[in-house]
Amino acid sequence: MHTRLALLSARILDPVSGTFLPETALAVSDGRISALGDDRLIRAGADASTTVIDLKGAVVTSGLVDGHSHPVSGAELTHGLDLSGCSDLGQVRETLARGVRELAPGAWLHGWGLDPNAFGDRPVDSAPFDAVLDGVPALLLLFDAHSMVASRRALELAGVDGPRGFDQASAEVVCDAAGRPTGLLLEDAACELVERVAPQPTREERRDRLAAALRAMAASGLTGAHVMDANGDSLAFLAELDAAGELPLRLRVAPWCQPGTDADGVRALIEQQGAGGALWRTDGVKIFMDGTIDNGTAWLERPDCHGESTHAFWPDPAVYTRIIGELHRAGVPTATHAIGDAAVRHVLDAVEKAQAETGRGVRHRVEHIETVPDDTLRRFGELDVIASMQPTHCCDFTRADHTDNWSRRLGEERAARAWRCRDLWDSGATVVLGSDWPIAPFPPLGVMAGARHRRPGRDLTQPPHGPEQALTALEALRGMTVNAARAAGEEAVAGRIAVGRRADLTVLADDPLTTAATDLPGLPVLLTVVDGRPTHRDPGM
Repeated sequence: MHTRLALLSARILDPVSGTFLPETALAVSDGRISALGDDRLIRAGADASTTVIDLKGAVVTSGLVDGHSHPVSGAELTHGLDLSGCSDLGQVRETLARGVRELAPGAWLHGWGLDPNAFGDRPVDSAPFDAVLDGVPALLLLFDAHSMVASRRALELAGVDGPRGFDQASAEVVCDAAGRPTGLLLEDAACELVERVAPQPTREERRDRLAAALRAMAASGLTGAHVMDANGDSLAFLAELDAAGELPLRLRVAPWCQPGTDADGVRALIEQQGAGGALWRTDGVKIFMDGTIDNGTAWLERPDCHGESTHAFWPDPAVYTRIIGELHRAGVPTATHAIGDAAVRHVLDAVEKAQAETGRGVRHRVEHIETVPDDTLRRFGELDVIASMQPTHCCDFTRADHTDNWSRRLGEERAARAWRCRDLWDSGATVVLGSDWPIAPFPPLGVMAGARHRRPGRDLTQPPHGPEQALTALEALRGMTVNAARAAGEEAVAGRIAVGRRADLTVLADDPLTTAATDLPGLPVLLTVVDGRPTHRDPGM
């Protein structure tokens, strides 16, 4: 094998032991680590065609993998006005007013990242923005990407003038007592009523946005992501970028299975498994068991303080259970969005039933797991179900004093068991960390930091929410390396640095295990390597 890449003068960090390997250099051939040794040995194996990089003492670790991401839809949704920094309605109105002033006549205004906490104690609707959006068609995506606020003009253009029925049980055009839409649209089916009449970007624009987002991910140190959707042109875009050598991450894609999917639809999902290219493949199916707590569309064992979050995403949860059984028998892993305690319990029950009928051999996942009681924790380890967690959601969208919308809806008891990363880890679950971008920022060092400090990323002086649920520095690193590899069934080829394993590597300016959690997001990423190819290189490296 010909050495294509040689990294010298490195500190090579093992994400299992948390210690540095005795070797100081490594060689890469044909996308795999071909040798570990000292600088002299590795340099001797290089020739004129080898890319040799002196890391000057920088830290090399296994490539960081985002355990839950939506790069294609995220690239599409994060355009227009960034509202994520607005903490109250006054700031939202000021941002919208600036956007309106710059808007061409008749054009649509788009915003994203709107935090429901900005509404305080008043309902989430379009009324606070009626004056500034008078006559302007506008769509304001809430931070969870499960809901949006549509202006009166947007609703008018879409012909939405009252309630509607949907296959998605949680979807709703929220209306007032007189049956008039308030502007709040819950879940995809309701949002699409208005989205489909708004001007759409061209295919080329969408592809370019995706490529730019993926390059930014590589620059943040990501070498891969578990992609939780495959809608529209997603797979075609990935295939095009991969064929052109422009795909900078290794992507594992799980297409959706929605309520209403019939036997032919399930069969098509099964047949689609394994399709892909050099750096991407379809592997698994994404299913929703509920919506979100902030919207009142989660599935809780007891209603929230508004009497909401009382039912599953599937009108008949037994159909979900049957489909899990079918996919399990076909050897297809599943990743189920389950936020509320009842939703999580139902997923675990469905997996247990499938395993009892046909044995194990397929590793399923639960995504988000925002609040669960004690008796649920142990079942993850017992059933070998992956616990996929997004700690920055707890950091950025809830508060330690439980005055945020999420906590107030749940009440003290359930808000006190928020994002139980520590308890799940200690109970024997494999905990995988991710961002859920575009819901939260994708830089992996920020995700790892949030798992450690559990404070708002925008104000680290604030107290942590549930500090007893924090992970250690090593556990956070494992959550984005070895555990991510195990979740993908790739523990034999990925997640650690060893001869024969994939050359997916992240190079940092210093040791992430000794860098303070609050400083970790600012730790420079010097080099990102995917399949033995540098996908990001700091200009000074």
